[in-house]
Amino acid sequence: MMNPLKMAEMLSQANQLKEEMNHKLEQTVVEGSSGGGAVTATLNGKKQLLKIRIDPSAVVSLSGAQPDVEMLEDLVVAAVNEAGRRADDAIQANAKNLLGGLNIPGFGSGLE
Repeated sequence: MMNPLKMAEMLSQANQLKEEMNHKLEQTVVEGSSGGGAVTATLNGKKQLLKIRIDPSAVVSLSGAQPDVEMLEDLVVAAVNEAGRRADDAIQANAKNLLGGLNIPGFGSGLE
């Protein structure tokens, strides 16, 4: 039978690891772009959108009789999705580094 004090210590260590990982993810910054760099999205490792940059050349197509707003919207979505994939990669890398390859449920898959 497991010692309850040992279990409490293990839970405390797990919570400490999770807090450390969350802190690292908040400080991790990733970018994704689309349209050859026309739109760039910046996210942190917790997948919070920090910034959207739209190159002025992408806005030029909006200044006609038939502005292509849908194209710009698609570029924004694609850039955010690409940044999200890179954030997922950063989450997995941080989890592996922090846990030394251990596969513990709740770590490395969208910590909150």
